[in-house]
Amino acid sequence: MNFSLYIAKRYLFSKSSNNAINIITLIATIGVVVSTIALFVVLSVFSGLKDFSLNFIRTADPDLKITSVHGKSFYFNYTLEKALVKEKIEAYTKIIEERAFFNYGDKSHIAVIKGVDTNFLHVNKMDTAVYFGEWIDYSAKHTVVVGSGISNILSVGTYDYLESLKISVPKPGKGYITDFRKALNQVNTQPVGIYKLTDDLDKKYVYANLELVQELLSYRPNQISAVEIKITNSKDISSVKQELQNNLSANYKIETREQLNSVFYKMLNTENLVSYLVFTLILIIALFNVIGAIVMMIIDKRDNLKTLFHLGSNIKEIRKIFVLQGFLLTLFGLIIGLLIAIPFVLLQKKYGFIMITNSLAYPVMFHLSNVLIVTLTIVILGFLAAKIASARISKKLVE
Repeated sequence: MNFSLYIAKRYLFSKSSNNAINIITLIATIGVVVSTIALFVVLSVFSGLKDFSLNFIRTADPDLKITSVHGKSFYFNYTLEKALVKEKIEAYTKIIEERAFFNYGDKSHIAVIKGVDTNFLHVNKMDTAVYFGEWIDYSAKHTVVVGSGISNILSVGTYDYLESLKISVPKPGKGYITDFRKALNQVNTQPVGIYKLTDDLDKKYVYANLELVQELLSYRPNQISAVEIKITNSKDISSVKQELQNNLSANYKIETREQLNSVFYKMLNTENLVSYLVFTLILIIALFNVIGAIVMMIIDKRDNLKTLFHLGSNIKEIRKIFVLQGFLLTLFGLIIGLLIAIPFVLLQKKYGFIMITNSLAYPVMFHLSNVLIVTLTIVILGFLAAKIASARISKKLVE
């Protein structure tokens, strides 16, 4: 066995004659254990919150979205249809999106009218977000589904046959508006469902039949504003995007879900990074106890170190003893911490015993990457702490 490692293990696991040093070493170990638990649990919670938040995005947005580079709309032609017939593409849907005025009674709101065809639910599972009423009835042209935010703003419910939800958009054309009423296209619709996802989405979209929106915007039957695509295997998203971009002209822009929600993804990643840095700082503070414990051990073992020096050990080998001791102490605390934190996260994921509300448990996700991040962080910082503490050993100390 390596000489320095053997001595380091003896110093770590054997009790010192000085009880204060034993207490300091125990406190240092507990500090590493608690820091490990805290860092791993926080990373797991943020992984869970990220996945929980992205579930809403996955419900509302497709894997890929094709739009026009020039203008708001384009024509769905044979070339585009042919490019979308691939094994890796599970389904696609034609949509139209346009800002519109919504009026209900004496209240009004500006939001986005989104026309969808019968394939829409094969691409986006928006029907799962409908908590009151039902999804659009494609056989009833004037039915719509509104967000809960819009429902609250306009005080609109479902199946209210006494009052219609009026949707208005400016008529296409040029010149000055002389009569505001004649400058708008308007349709009366019947809300049949209310969906709930996020505050932003709930106030942004009203879903309607594609044909109704084409009529409202004076579009032709094959004129749309986007094509949304669902990929069979999520791992193929990048390759399918590249293949479509190669097959289609530069007039089309293809974006992934991450690109469609780039700000949201950046916010989640930033929050995760900030949390990691904050708890790493706490870990660094906790590792000062490790430095203190090793320094106290060096002072306590000063006579033994003199003996080792006179028996032929050099300063580098003696320093290595305490570097290894600090490393082993940190590693021991890390293992104990992970043995506590990992089952805690797995149990919370399965049983949800810590709740945010009466019906919603704190979301957590177990990722091996989080185990690796915590391990590398604590091992590297623990090694540096031991290195700093062992630097106190000099030739003058052991002579």
